[in-house]
Amino acid sequence: MRQPFVIKGRFMESTIAAIATSPGESGIGIIRISGEESLNILNKIFYPASKNLAPKDNHRQLIYGHIKDERGHIIDEVLAVYFPAPKTYTAEDVVEIDCHGGIVPLSNTLSLVLRCGADLAEPGEFTKRAFLNGRLDLTQAEAVIDVINSKTNSSFDVAMEQLRGRFSKEINEIRNEITDVLVDIAVNIDYPDEDIEFILYDKLEKELRQIKEKIDYLIGSSDTGRILREGLNVAIVGRPNVGKSSLMNAILRESRAIVTEIPGTTRDTIEELINVKGIPVNLIDTAGIRTTDDVTEQIGIDKSKKSLESADLVIFMIDLTSEISDEDYDILSQVDRSKLLILFNKADETARIKEEDMISFADGMRYMLTSVNDSKSIDEVENAIFEKAGGNLLLGKESETDRLAGSPKSNIVTNARHKNMLERASVSLGEAINAVSGNIPLEFLEIDIRNAYEELGFITGDSVQDDVIDEVFSRFCLGK
Repeated sequence: MRQPFVIKGRFMESTIAAIATSPGESGIGIIRISGEESLNILNKIFYPASKNLAPKDNHRQLIYGHIKDERGHIIDEVLAVYFPAPKTYTAEDVVEIDCHGGIVPLSNTLSLVLRCGADLAEPGEFTKRAFLNGRLDLTQAEAVIDVINSKTNSSFDVAMEQLRGRFSKEINEIRNEITDVLVDIAVNIDYPDEDIEFILYDKLEKELRQIKEKIDYLIGSSDTGRILREGLNVAIVGRPNVGKSSLMNAILRESRAIVTEIPGTTRDTIEELINVKGIPVNLIDTAGIRTTDDVTEQIGIDKSKKSLESADLVIFMIDLTSEISDEDYDILSQVDRSKLLILFNKADETARIKEEDMISFADGMRYMLTSVNDSKSIDEVENAIFEKAGGNLLLGKESETDRLAGSPKSNIVTNARHKNMLERASVSLGEAINAVSGNIPLEFLEIDIRNAYEELGFITGDSVQDDVIDEVFSRFCLGK
């Protein structure tokens, strides 16, 4: 386990409290207290129903009783539990009070706790304490919020793997390999020998390249990792009345977008988060793109064009019952070909576009014949979305040839901060490899390698700065 941070002030001295459950009406709401005074505060306000039961003597057991204020008035009927340090979430003494889930009993109980000496916790402060006290490293702490915000089972699974320390383990293994390289360099600096040094350069280049390959592999997983965390942005575009809204409704299995025979019905973008075979997808139905004098419709068209820029996948729909128009070619010119999936829609009706014209228009890009009224067509579209998202990788089904040697299951980088640190480490190692090729003195070579070591340390928190810590935990909710 990483050693705890030694930080004076609020985090090591005060006792904090907050409502740990979501606001609103529910059966149970939880007040969490953490710090040295947790049990003392509980003893001031909690009155067990049985005199033979006390949280101090029966720790880690739920005790039934009442919360009473300074005047002896009952605030709520509760269950209370005391968790002694260090085997707690924060590695400090922790108390949890299970109140009724209404805002009144929760707020009144929390106010009483604060009057008895606790400070109101900042967003993410409980998890921050877990990190500062050495219970979690920084990647594990960040995984907590990813678990909470998971949109699908697959994103939850990846977050849980990170919370268990799998990603940290891989980073630490890479850092250990860098440490071995630095030891070899130090020996050769302290005990210079010309013959040994040239042998070392050959060995160094091989080892550094292997380490860099592992880091680059993790960087390469970040695109699919971002999709898993934030969702794949899929924009449905095309001329008015080609079936965009109908396609969205078919994928959603509900009538979310208005469908009429009148062109230009959709005046604004409509967004929905859906689950496609375990992959979170932000599906965007856009206004039909065409030349118009309608000011309101034009605003929707402009938003549609912006959606094209941010989309990971653009589904371009064309009506088979009409001929390919100049407007279709104009839309085609605005889309990145690598993002494009062309759907020739209304395949269940009489087509006016010949197959050779479809092939010519697609010009080597993927295209499909679809009908929004056909469930098989919708399944094929969902399969295409799944493939674009890198679904096999995201769900842990990548082939052996795609995996690192000796790694039966690869980590997926889902965090932009982690990607940034990995990229910086890769750059430093690249500079070190170039230096090796040029037989640069070992003293200068060592600097780049140490930089890579430090950059990886920023990921796990072993070499992190206070402002980075504050930025990470500012994204947490209150009570976590």
